[in-house]
Amino acid sequence: MKIFSYRSLGVILFFLAQGLQAQVTFPINDVANPRAGYYAFVHATVVKDAKTTLQNATLVIKQGRIEAVGTSVAIPKDAVVIECKGKFIYPSFVDAFSDYGMEAVTASNYSYRAPSQMISNTKGPFSWNQALKSEVEHVKHFAVNESKAKDLRKLGFGAVSTSQPDGISRGTSALVSLAKDRENMVVLKEKTAAHFSFEKGSSTQDYPGSLMGSVALLRQNFLDAQWYKSKPAQEGLNLSLDRFNQNAGLPQIFAVTEKWNVLRADKIGDEFGVQYIIKGSGDEYQRIDEMKATKAAFILPLAFPQTIDVDDPTDMRFVNVAELKHWELAPTNPAAFEKANISFALTANGLKDVTTFLPNLRKAIQYGLSEQKALEALTTTPAQLLGVADLVGSLDQGKVANFFISNGPVFAEKSAIIENWVQGSGYAVQTDLWTNLAGTYQVTLGANAAKLVIQGEPGSYKASLMASDTTQVDVTQKDQLVNLGYTSKADKSQRVRLTGSYDGSSISGTGQLASGNWISWKAIRSEAAKSDSSMAKVTKPEAVGDVVFPFNGFGQKTIAKQENLLIQHATVWTNEKQGVLKDADVLVKAGKIVQVGKGLKDPSARIVDGTGKHVTAGIIDEHSHVGATGGINECTQSVTAEARIADVIDPDDVDIYRQLSGGVTASHILHGSCNVIGGQTQLLKFRWGQNAEALKFANWDPFIKFALGENVKRSWNTSNPRFPDTRMGVEQVLTDAFTRARDYEKQGPGKRIDLELETLLEILNKKRFITCHSYVQSEINSILKVADKFGFTVNTLTHILEGYKVADKMKAHGANASTFADWWNYKMEVLDAIPQNAAIMQAVGVNVAINSDDAEMARRLNQEAAKSIKYAGMSEEDALKMVTLNPAKMLHVADRVGSIATGKDADLVIWSDHPLSIYAKSEKTIVDGTVVFDRAEDAKLQVALQTEKQRLIQKMIASKKGGASTRPSAPSVKKQNMCEEDHNHDKSLWERIASRFIDEDHINE
Repeated sequence: MKIFSYRSLGVILFFLAQGLQAQVTFPINDVANPRAGYYAFVHATVVKDAKTTLQNATLVIKQGRIEAVGTSVAIPKDAVVIECKGKFIYPSFVDAFSDYGMEAVTASNYSYRAPSQMISNTKGPFSWNQALKSEVEHVKHFAVNESKAKDLRKLGFGAVSTSQPDGISRGTSALVSLAKDRENMVVLKEKTAAHFSFEKGSSTQDYPGSLMGSVALLRQNFLDAQWYKSKPAQEGLNLSLDRFNQNAGLPQIFAVTEKWNVLRADKIGDEFGVQYIIKGSGDEYQRIDEMKATKAAFILPLAFPQTIDVDDPTDMRFVNVAELKHWELAPTNPAAFEKANISFALTANGLKDVTTFLPNLRKAIQYGLSEQKALEALTTTPAQLLGVADLVGSLDQGKVANFFISNGPVFAEKSAIIENWVQGSGYAVQTDLWTNLAGTYQVTLGANAAKLVIQGEPGSYKASLMASDTTQVDVTQKDQLVNLGYTSKADKSQRVRLTGSYDGSSISGTGQLASGNWISWKAIRSEAAKSDSSMAKVTKPEAVGDVVFPFNGFGQKTIAKQENLLIQHATVWTNEKQGVLKDADVLVKAGKIVQVGKGLKDPSARIVDGTGKHVTAGIIDEHSHVGATGGINECTQSVTAEARIADVIDPDDVDIYRQLSGGVTASHILHGSCNVIGGQTQLLKFRWGQNAEALKFANWDPFIKFALGENVKRSWNTSNPRFPDTRMGVEQVLTDAFTRARDYEKQGPGKRIDLELETLLEILNKKRFITCHSYVQSEINSILKVADKFGFTVNTLTHILEGYKVADKMKAHGANASTFADWWNYKMEVLDAIPQNAAIMQAVGVNVAINSDDAEMARRLNQEAAKSIKYAGMSEEDALKMVTLNPAKMLHVADRVGSIATGKDADLVIWSDHPLSIYAKSEKTIVDGTVVFDRAEDAKLQVALQTEKQRLIQKMIASKKGGASTRPSAPSVKKQNMCEEDHNHDKSLWERIASRFIDEDHINE
């Protein structure tokens, strides 16, 4: 039996990497050189898995598999024995989400002005949509990339589940090792998981053009796959749907780009009985309770934001606190999952520079992640999630021989990986670290004796030779070869050079004195170096700020809670028969108005002094686009009734808070106006700090957005690629859509469920209601005729700036009007707008509301309502109703909101002045009995916001001084959702600022 120490490993690793096992079907252009790959690693600390560590243990591998591991393993006589005293052996890491060996994806550059591509251009019996590619088996596109494999092996990885991150339904990944071998030898499992996202990737097809479109497409694909199981003849062969069904038994991995997409993906999964594994984005700590509620396992990246160069204070004015807080808190993400007891794996995916993986991992450990959980997240957990725990993830008999050898505990700051063995073949990483010369030696130099003390690490040794005096010694090492050199203090021009070999306990060899004479020398270690405490423990980080809800500058550490409130001695605008009550009280309990009157008492209620103040029902904005993300328009088709605003609610939108400061308590979030039949709408209550589901107005009649006129026929584009081109065409789109819906309704059982037509049927069956963007008299008449033809009612005509011309017809039809106070002359079809429009329609008997359609204007809807007093002499109470009770009526929720009456929701505003005055400010805005905006508290919050921002800036300055890599500052820009968003193609402010953005790859390390 021959025992090999580090001195022989360079040769062993060379032959292992060059002479792999013979491959049966591939000819060998060389002399046959089969090897059994039989090795025994002895006297090591073997970490079998995160919970099992064996001291002074032996690991035996043969032909790429683990044959035995333990503390009393008999060493096979045919095995090459490798001494590993003082070394640690770990299972190689497993990355559950990688694109190793795949071609890079080039995202499509879709343009509204480009010719339309309505169906996929992928040839073959595949899906109609280019972003649905369930048929793709990424193992067939995999190619070994030794350069990238080497980089990953240096980090400790031995196997990855790889796929090309392209499309919404992306196909299946494969488990491959990082060995330097042919593809057929490194593939460990052909299919490990089916992959999904909301990103269309390289698809050049128009649809989907928004996040809500992506959600709708995936939802429809689930339904189509269920229908396809019946082998419908009318579909023919659809390999995309066929493979979608076949892949259903695999782990399902959904990649997201931000925390709220986790909940969107999980909701889709819940609809169809699928529990996704979520590949996260790194900001999940901001809503960890919601993450836990999904019951999903996660794959978490370690791509932490770079430090921002904050030297220019002017530039930093435009960087928001949320971005700074995320920089500070991102390393706490894994620890938050561990604390919440959520299963998770870690991935190197998303790192611009993979060499930052281990430093970032150690940073995560500094910020609270335990070393045991970190190791689990890189070994057993990803193996279990992928269903490959029989192959990789731990050092157990029969598993693939993937392991690495380190010179200390792997997560310690100064520990390093020496070599990584993949499928039984060794790959050098830092082989110089096999040995550390540090220690005290007794030296014999010819006939002289001395003491040699070596300190430090390979590559940075410091040594002293002590005899009659102390001499500094230069030490260099290459594998087992050691060179020493020094000069005497008496004559520094005279240098002694020694060379020798190290055998683990001593160094011996020959040398040449300054005189030229040769001598023999030997240094025997008498004392080992003291252990470096940094090898065993990590530095504790500084304290970090709090997670706030929502995660922006106006969030709070705790979400505001419902209270019992008694508002006393206020002027109360009831919007009921009582009218305006002077010196009145309003009692609120359990989120409801329980009493309105004078002299009210309740010992359980907090007293709010309303003396000199006015109380109104909360303002309701019938037409808004705030609180949604990923695009407010799905413009790619003329009918997109399947798209849902409910799928893309953004609870972090600061406009919600800003509008609360203007007294808005509820808002109707609409799809934009770029197509004839747009998406489904969502009524929100502004419960600041709550998640998307909690913001939604419960049990309300569902609505949908329609649009007419210039926007939908794309008057701005002289070569419009999408039907219709004219107002005549708009009418035909409507007629065709509802005709198709009626025909669909007549189909029998087993029909394909079409979400677009299902939604249109809800309209025809009076279960969903229309709010329609409209301006011109002729087109208003046109849609009313279509509605009459198909037997439904247009619930609300919004904008309706020529409503005064057709108010009688609107009343006869039963339509409501939601208009602007005095918008005019911003495009051709509004030239006939007049500021008396609202008052005229109201006088005819139409229910009229004033809306904002603008995030900024919504902060002063009380003033917009007051304009009808000025322009048309409307009464004050009627004016106020246009932003409170009237929109509640047109949204079918007047039984719960819009006025101050017993039993209604306690959605209230306490104003500093007359509510229609330009001087009035909302002092308190209350939703369901919860004070969600308090002007006095807001003043404190503004101060705290500046203090927090300066704290974080100073921390970034210290980080830069400490050597952290930095990126230039860039404005934190929130894109405003606009009805006509897709038409803004000129160099807008947004585009000018966007051009300054740093590429996302440069933001994350």
